[in-house]
Amino acid sequence: MSSKAPPSPTVAPAGAWARFLDSDVWHSFRTSPMAIAAAAIAFVCVFCAVFAPWVAPHDPFDLATLNLADARLPPAWEPEGSTTYLLGTDDQGRCILSALMYGARISLAVGLASVLLSVVVGVGLGLLSGFAGGRVDAFIMRVCDVMLSFPSILIALLIDGVGRAMFPNAHETLAFGVLIFAIALSGWVQYARTVRGSTLVERNKEYVQAARVIGVAPWRIMARHVLPNVLGPVLVLATIQVAAAILTEATLSFLGVGVPPTSPSLGTLIRIGNDFLFSGEWWITIFPGVMLVLIALSVNLLGDWLRDALNPRLR
Repeated sequence: MSSKAPPSPTVAPAGAWARFLDSDVWHSFRTSPMAIAAAAIAFVCVFCAVFAPWVAPHDPFDLATLNLADARLPPAWEPEGSTTYLLGTDDQGRCILSALMYGARISLAVGLASVLLSVVVGVGLGLLSGFAGGRVDAFIMRVCDVMLSFPSILIALLIDGVGRAMFPNAHETLAFGVLIFAIALSGWVQYARTVRGSTLVERNKEYVQAARVIGVAPWRIMARHVLPNVLGPVLVLATIQVAAAILTEATLSFLGVGVPPTSPSLGTLIRIGNDFLFSGEWWITIFPGVMLVLIALSVNLLGDWLRDALNPRLR
Protein backbone atom coordinates (compact mmCIF):
# COMPACT_ATOMS: atom_id res chain seq x y z
CA MET A 1 0.00 0.00 0.00
CA SER A 2 1.23 3.47 -0.80
CA SER A 3 1.27 5.98 2.00
CA LYS A 4 0.79 9.67 1.49
CA ALA A 5 3.55 12.00 2.54
CA PRO A 6 2.72 14.32 5.44
CA PRO A 7 1.85 17.86 4.40
CA SER A 8 4.61 20.41 4.47
CA PRO A 9 4.51 22.74 7.49
CA THR A 10 4.93 25.73 5.20
CA VAL A 11 1.62 25.17 3.41
CA ALA A 12 -0.55 26.72 6.13
CA PRO A 13 1.37 30.00 6.45
CA ALA A 14 1.60 30.32 2.69
CA GLY A 15 -2.13 29.70 2.41
CA ALA A 16 -2.90 32.23 5.13
CA TRP A 17 -0.72 34.81 3.39
CA ALA A 18 -2.44 34.12 0.07
CA ARG A 19 -5.86 34.53 1.70
CA PHE A 20 -4.74 37.83 3.19
CA LEU A 21 -3.57 39.10 -0.20
CA ASP A 22 -6.97 38.16 -1.64
CA SER A 23 -8.92 39.68 1.25
CA ASP A 24 -11.06 42.81 1.11
CA VAL A 25 -8.85 44.54 3.68
CA TRP A 26 -5.72 44.23 1.53
CA HIS A 27 -7.64 45.31 -1.57
CA SER A 28 -8.95 48.33 0.32
CA PHE A 29 -5.41 49.22 1.40
CA ARG A 30 -3.94 48.85 -2.10
CA THR A 31 -6.63 51.06 -3.63
CA SER A 32 -6.43 53.82 -1.00
CA PRO A 33 -3.62 56.35 -1.62
CA MET A 34 -4.39 58.01 1.71
CA ALA A 35 -3.91 54.74 3.62
CA ILE A 36 -0.65 54.01 1.79
CA ALA A 37 0.72 57.49 2.47
CA ALA A 38 -0.33 57.34 6.14
CA ALA A 39 1.23 53.89 6.53
CA ALA A 40 4.49 55.11 4.93
CA ILE A 41 4.70 58.13 7.24
CA ALA A 42 3.87 56.03 10.30
CA PHE A 43 6.44 53.41 9.30
CA VAL A 44 9.21 56.00 8.89
CA CYS A 45 8.39 57.63 12.24
CA VAL A 46 8.21 54.31 14.09
CA PHE A 47 11.37 52.99 12.41
CA CYS A 48 13.37 56.10 13.33
CA ALA A 49 12.03 55.98 16.88
CA VAL A 50 12.69 52.28 17.49
CA PHE A 51 16.16 52.31 15.93
CA ALA A 52 17.12 55.78 17.17
CA PRO A 53 20.45 54.65 18.73
CA TRP A 54 21.58 53.41 15.31
CA VAL A 55 19.82 55.85 12.97
CA ALA A 56 20.30 59.16 14.81
CA PRO A 57 23.44 61.05 13.75
CA HIS A 58 24.15 62.12 17.36
CA ASP A 59 23.27 61.10 20.90
CA PRO A 60 21.48 64.21 22.21
CA PHE A 61 21.49 62.98 25.81
CA ASP A 62 25.22 62.25 26.07
CA LEU A 63 26.54 65.27 27.96
CA ALA A 64 30.12 64.47 26.98
CA THR A 65 29.36 65.13 23.30
CA LEU A 66 27.51 68.44 23.78
CA ASN A 67 29.23 71.70 22.92
CA LEU A 68 27.69 75.00 23.98
CA ALA A 69 29.48 76.69 21.09
CA ASP A 70 27.06 74.86 18.79
CA ALA A 71 23.97 76.09 20.65
CA ARG A 72 21.07 77.61 18.69
CA LEU A 73 22.48 76.81 15.28
CA PRO A 74 19.83 77.18 12.55
CA PRO A 75 19.00 74.40 10.06
CA ALA A 76 21.56 73.46 7.43
CA TRP A 77 19.85 75.44 4.64
CA GLU A 78 20.10 78.69 6.62
CA PRO A 79 23.19 80.93 6.06
CA GLU A 80 24.60 80.22 9.53
CA GLY A 81 23.62 76.57 9.51
CA SER A 82 25.90 73.54 9.50
CA THR A 83 25.57 70.28 7.62
CA THR A 84 26.57 68.50 10.82
CA TYR A 85 23.17 69.45 12.28
CA LEU A 86 20.61 69.21 9.50
CA LEU A 87 17.72 70.63 11.55
CA GLY A 88 19.80 72.85 13.79
CA THR A 89 20.49 72.67 17.52
CA ASP A 90 18.76 73.76 20.72
CA ASP A 91 20.01 75.98 23.54
CA GLN A 92 22.32 73.22 24.84
CA GLY A 93 23.84 72.30 21.49
CA ARG A 94 21.77 69.13 21.03
CA CYS A 95 21.01 68.00 17.49
CA ILE A 96 17.32 68.62 16.82
CA LEU A 97 17.06 65.73 14.36
CA SER A 98 18.51 63.27 16.87
CA ALA A 99 16.36 64.70 19.67
CA LEU A 100 13.26 64.15 17.50
CA MET A 101 14.07 60.47 17.04
CA TYR A 102 14.75 59.88 20.72
CA GLY A 103 11.75 61.98 21.76
CA ALA A 104 9.41 60.13 19.40
CA ARG A 105 10.69 56.88 20.89
CA ILE A 106 9.53 57.92 24.36
CA SER A 107 6.21 59.33 23.13
CA LEU A 108 5.39 56.16 21.17
CA ALA A 109 6.36 53.92 24.08
CA VAL A 110 4.16 55.81 26.55
CA GLY A 111 1.27 56.01 24.08
CA LEU A 112 1.33 52.32 23.15
CA ALA A 113 1.73 51.16 26.76
CA SER A 114 -1.14 53.32 27.99
CA VAL A 115 -3.43 52.15 25.18
CA LEU A 116 -2.54 48.51 25.88
CA LEU A 117 -3.41 48.98 29.56
CA SER A 118 -6.66 50.75 28.62
CA VAL A 119 -7.61 47.88 26.29
CA VAL A 120 -6.97 45.22 28.93
CA VAL A 121 -9.00 47.04 31.61
CA GLY A 122 -11.75 48.30 29.32
CA VAL A 123 -12.31 45.04 27.42
CA GLY A 124 -12.33 43.03 30.64
CA LEU A 125 -14.86 45.29 32.37
CA GLY A 126 -16.95 45.60 29.21
CA LEU A 127 -17.18 41.83 28.82
CA LEU A 128 -18.12 41.41 32.48
CA SER A 129 -20.69 44.19 32.32
CA GLY A 130 -22.39 42.99 29.14
CA PHE A 131 -22.33 39.28 29.98
CA ALA A 132 -23.27 39.45 33.67
CA GLY A 133 -25.85 42.22 33.47
CA GLY A 134 -27.90 43.24 36.49
CA ARG A 135 -26.23 45.12 39.31
CA VAL A 136 -22.75 44.45 37.97
CA ASP A 137 -23.66 46.06 34.67
CA ALA A 138 -25.31 49.04 36.39
CA PHE A 139 -22.33 49.62 38.70
CA ILE A 140 -19.71 49.49 35.93
CA MET A 141 -21.72 51.77 33.66
CA ARG A 142 -22.22 54.32 36.46
CA VAL A 143 -18.46 54.34 36.99
CA CYS A 144 -18.05 54.97 33.27
CA ASP A 145 -20.53 57.86 33.44
CA VAL A 146 -18.58 59.42 36.30
CA MET A 147 -15.30 59.05 34.38
CA LEU A 148 -16.83 60.63 31.28
CA SER A 149 -17.97 63.65 33.27
CA PHE A 150 -14.34 64.74 33.75
CA PRO A 151 -11.98 65.81 30.93
CA SER A 152 -9.36 63.16 30.23
CA ILE A 153 -6.49 65.64 30.57
CA LEU A 154 -7.81 66.69 34.00
CA ILE A 155 -7.88 63.07 35.20
CA ALA A 156 -4.35 62.51 33.90
CA LEU A 157 -3.15 65.68 35.64
CA LEU A 158 -4.80 64.59 38.90
CA ILE A 159 -3.33 61.08 38.89
CA ASP A 160 0.09 62.30 37.82
CA GLY A 161 0.09 64.96 40.54
CA VAL A 162 -0.96 62.48 43.22
CA GLY A 163 1.71 60.03 42.07
CA ARG A 164 4.43 62.67 42.18
CA ALA A 165 3.30 63.76 45.65
CA MET A 166 3.35 60.19 46.96
CA PHE A 167 6.72 59.37 45.36
CA PRO A 168 8.70 62.64 45.25
CA ASN A 169 12.04 60.86 44.75
CA ALA A 170 10.70 58.16 42.47
CA HIS A 171 12.92 56.33 40.02
CA GLU A 172 12.57 57.15 36.35
CA THR A 173 10.84 53.82 35.67
CA LEU A 174 8.24 54.53 38.36
CA ALA A 175 7.66 57.99 36.90
CA PHE A 176 6.92 56.44 33.50
CA GLY A 177 4.59 53.94 35.18
CA VAL A 178 2.62 56.72 36.88
CA LEU A 179 2.31 58.59 33.59
CA ILE A 180 1.11 55.49 31.72
CA PHE A 181 -1.43 54.72 34.45
CA ALA A 182 -2.68 58.32 34.42
CA ILE A 183 -3.33 58.25 30.67
CA ALA A 184 -4.83 54.73 30.74
CA LEU A 185 -7.24 55.62 33.57
CA SER A 186 -8.95 58.18 31.36
CA GLY A 187 -9.01 55.95 28.26
CA TRP A 188 -10.51 52.62 29.33
CA VAL A 189 -14.11 53.90 29.37
CA GLN A 190 -14.48 53.94 25.57
CA TYR A 191 -13.41 50.30 25.31
CA ALA A 192 -15.71 49.24 28.16
CA ARG A 193 -18.78 50.86 26.60
CA THR A 194 -17.97 49.57 23.11
CA VAL A 195 -17.37 45.99 24.26
CA ARG A 196 -20.45 46.05 26.51
CA GLY A 197 -22.68 46.98 23.57
CA SER A 198 -21.24 44.21 21.38
CA THR A 199 -21.44 41.68 24.23
CA LEU A 200 -25.14 42.43 24.80
CA VAL A 201 -25.74 41.40 21.19
CA GLU A 202 -23.50 38.33 21.22
CA ARG A 203 -24.71 36.82 24.50
CA ASN A 204 -28.19 36.14 23.08
CA LYS A 205 -26.96 34.30 19.97
CA GLU A 206 -27.30 30.58 19.45
CA TYR A 207 -23.66 29.61 19.93
CA VAL A 208 -23.58 31.22 23.38
CA GLN A 209 -26.85 29.54 24.37
CA ALA A 210 -25.50 26.19 23.15
CA ALA A 211 -22.34 26.64 25.21
CA ARG A 212 -24.44 27.37 28.28
CA VAL A 213 -26.60 24.28 27.72
CA ILE A 214 -23.62 21.92 27.62
CA GLY A 215 -22.30 23.41 30.87
CA VAL A 216 -19.40 25.60 29.73
CA ALA A 217 -18.25 27.96 32.49
CA PRO A 218 -19.26 31.63 32.01
CA TRP A 219 -15.66 32.89 32.06
CA ARG A 220 -14.77 30.34 29.39
CA ILE A 221 -17.69 31.46 27.22
CA MET A 222 -16.57 35.08 27.53
CA ALA A 223 -12.91 34.31 26.77
CA ARG A 224 -13.24 31.74 23.98
CA HIS A 225 -16.54 32.59 22.29
CA VAL A 226 -17.65 36.18 22.95
CA LEU A 227 -14.27 37.95 23.09
CA PRO A 228 -13.08 37.04 19.54
CA ASN A 229 -16.36 38.37 18.10
CA VAL A 230 -16.12 41.79 19.77
CA LEU A 231 -12.47 42.57 18.98
CA GLY A 232 -13.16 44.24 15.62
CA PRO A 233 -14.42 47.56 17.01
CA VAL A 234 -11.75 47.40 19.73
CA LEU A 235 -8.98 47.19 17.13
CA VAL A 236 -10.26 50.25 15.29
CA LEU A 237 -10.75 52.20 18.53
CA ALA A 238 -7.28 51.27 19.80
CA THR A 239 -5.66 52.48 16.58
CA ILE A 240 -7.32 55.87 16.91
CA GLN A 241 -6.66 56.09 20.66
CA VAL A 242 -2.91 55.65 20.14
CA ALA A 243 -2.78 59.12 18.59
CA ALA A 244 -4.92 60.53 21.42
CA ALA A 245 -2.62 58.96 24.04
CA ILE A 246 0.48 60.42 22.36
CA LEU A 247 -1.13 63.87 22.29
CA THR A 248 -2.13 63.54 25.96
CA GLU A 249 1.42 62.61 26.89
CA ALA A 250 2.75 65.55 24.87
CA THR A 251 0.31 67.88 26.64
CA LEU A 252 1.38 66.66 30.07
CA SER A 253 5.05 66.97 29.16
CA PHE A 254 4.45 70.47 27.75
CA LEU A 255 2.90 71.43 31.10
CA GLY A 256 5.94 70.03 32.90
CA VAL A 257 4.23 67.05 34.58
CA GLY A 258 4.97 64.37 32.01
CA VAL A 259 8.11 62.32 31.48
CA PRO A 260 11.25 63.07 33.53
CA PRO A 261 13.47 65.90 32.23
CA THR A 262 16.33 63.42 31.77
CA SER A 263 14.30 61.61 29.07
CA PRO A 264 12.44 64.38 27.21
CA SER A 265 9.66 63.45 24.81
CA LEU A 266 8.25 65.50 21.95
CA GLY A 267 6.09 67.50 24.36
CA THR A 268 9.13 68.40 26.45
CA LEU A 269 11.06 69.48 23.35
CA ILE A 270 8.17 71.72 22.30
CA ARG A 271 8.05 73.29 25.76
CA ILE A 272 11.80 73.94 25.71
CA GLY A 273 11.68 75.46 22.24
CA ASN A 274 8.70 77.64 23.15
CA ASP A 275 10.98 79.77 25.32
CA PHE A 276 13.07 80.69 22.27
CA LEU A 277 10.29 81.03 19.70
CA PHE A 278 9.99 84.82 19.90
CA SER A 279 13.75 85.32 19.89
CA GLY A 280 14.03 83.89 16.37
CA GLU A 281 15.05 80.29 17.08
CA TRP A 282 11.84 78.88 15.57
CA TRP A 283 13.33 75.49 14.63
CA ILE A 284 13.69 74.41 18.27
CA THR A 285 9.90 74.16 18.70
CA ILE A 286 8.56 73.94 15.14
CA PHE A 287 10.26 70.66 14.17
CA PRO A 288 9.11 68.74 17.30
CA GLY A 289 5.60 70.10 16.67
CA VAL A 290 5.67 68.93 13.06
CA MET A 291 6.91 65.49 14.15
CA LEU A 292 4.07 65.22 16.67
CA VAL A 293 1.50 66.25 14.07
CA LEU A 294 2.81 63.73 11.53
CA ILE A 295 2.64 60.85 14.00
CA ALA A 296 -0.86 61.73 15.25
CA LEU A 297 -2.21 62.45 11.76
CA SER A 298 -0.84 59.27 10.19
CA VAL A 299 -2.19 57.09 13.01
CA ASN A 300 -5.61 58.77 12.83
CA LEU A 301 -5.77 58.30 9.06
CA LEU A 302 -4.88 54.62 9.45
CA GLY A 303 -7.59 54.27 12.08
CA ASP A 304 -10.17 55.85 9.76
CA TRP A 305 -9.15 53.56 6.92
CA LEU A 306 -9.27 50.49 9.17
CA ARG A 307 -12.74 51.43 10.37
CA ASP A 308 -14.00 51.60 6.79
CA ALA A 309 -12.13 48.47 5.71
CA LEU A 310 -13.62 46.35 8.50
CA ASN A 311 -17.13 47.64 7.92
CA PRO A 312 -18.92 45.04 5.75
CA ARG A 313 -21.51 47.59 4.62
CA LEU A 314 -18.84 49.65 2.87
CA ARG A 315 -17.12 46.79 1.02
